[in-house]
Amino acid sequence: MEECKLYSLSTCSHCKSCKRFLGECGIEFEFTDVDLLPAEERNDAIEEIKRLTDRCAFPTIVIGNRVIVGFKEEEIREALGINP
Repeated sequence: MEECKLYSLSTCSHCKSCKRFLGECGIEFEFTDVDLLPAEERNDAIEEIKRLTDRCAFPTIVIGNRVIVGFKEEEIREALGINP
């Protein structure tokens, strides 16, 4: 299974839905609630997101070498090889 990393905001409903979906599918994933990071780490995380996507949007999901912006269940399933 591909490594899965999620950049999220603690207050974002789409981010919460994405975390719930990954958990319900039994996917192990690492997540960072960017808004809860100390200032310097938060800036580093935002720069990383911009490097990956050319913008700063949440949730940003990195699955292997694929980047998905937004809670797009179908794309996430495809990237993880999960059948509907």
